Amino acid sequence: MPLTTAEIRAIHDLPIPELLYRAATAHRQHWNPEEIQFATLDSIKTGACPEDCAYCPQSARYNTNLKVEPLKDVEKVLAGAAEARANGSTRYCMGAAWREVKDDANFEAVLAMVRGVTALGMEACVTLGMLNETQARRLKEAGLTIYNHNLDSSRDFYETIIHTRTFDERLETIAAVRAAGLEVCSGGIVGMGETVDQRIHFLQELTELEPAPESIPINQFVAVDGTPLADVPPLPPLALVRMIATARILFPESRVRLSAGRTQMSDELQALCFFAGANSIFTGDKLLTTPNPGGSHDHWLLEALGMRIEGAAVKA
Repeated sequence: MPLTTAEIRAIHDLPIPELLYRAATAHRQHWNPEEIQFATLDSIKTGACPEDCAYCPQSARYNTNLKVEPLKDVEKVLAGAAEARANGSTRYCMGAAWREVKDDANFEAVLAMVRGVTALGMEACVTLGMLNETQARRLKEAGLTIYNHNLDSSRDFYETIIHTRTFDERLETIAAVRAAGLEVCSGGIVGMGETVDQRIHFLQELTELEPAPESIPINQFVAVDGTPLADVPPLPPLALVRMIATARILFPESRVRLSAGRTQMSDELQALCFFAGANSIFTGDKLLTTPNPGGSHDHWLLEALGMRIEGAAVKA
């Protein structure tokens, strides 16, 4: 039975030493605490999205000076995947700024991308907006491992920042992905101006998903000029650590991915998040359209921490 919001809040509000101890203990029971999975996220179609997500620079409704780009050629995407694999990534994620999947030539191209990424021996993930079960099954047949569709935030806060799609529509897409036999990647964004209670409700909504998402990205909000949330103050670092640790305790068998906002984090904060249970990061120079630490820095950071990339050879 899922925990109540009061029970989740009690975990979240534990003294930091106790919270981190519990999170690290849960992490060690299911994962190697010395390893971090490298994943790479490629924006395969950028900008001109009809949605009005208040945090997103890709919305056509906001003037963010973002360069709109059509769907990339399959060959270019696969070249990027090969480069990511050479840099240590074992998962290649492809994101298109669409409201929903349409059964057209663009979807056929995405299916070809999925087949190509799978042929490289990598986990293939896509985030394409809403889709139905038939489309999800076609992605699975092409070799897709996992589909990303974030809840973003709690139901009540979600309705204040997004008006072109309902929270229930997000749940319907996740249900279609599950029905097709795919794994689910679903998390959210913290630091958009929501209250702590709303963060707790977001986590509680995730616990209602059965089975639990295999991958849970926790994104720290990145303010972008031109969006309605451009002036939201930065998230306190320990607030992020509390969310990572609480997610790890609630979902001991899921990947918890430290996602957007890492350029705003110190190396020490990232290390604390790893200790709290984050065991995956997006590596590369960009995370869709926002800055991300380059792969060379990520390699340096893991070496400095005495850690290693998941799937890499163990050093003597």
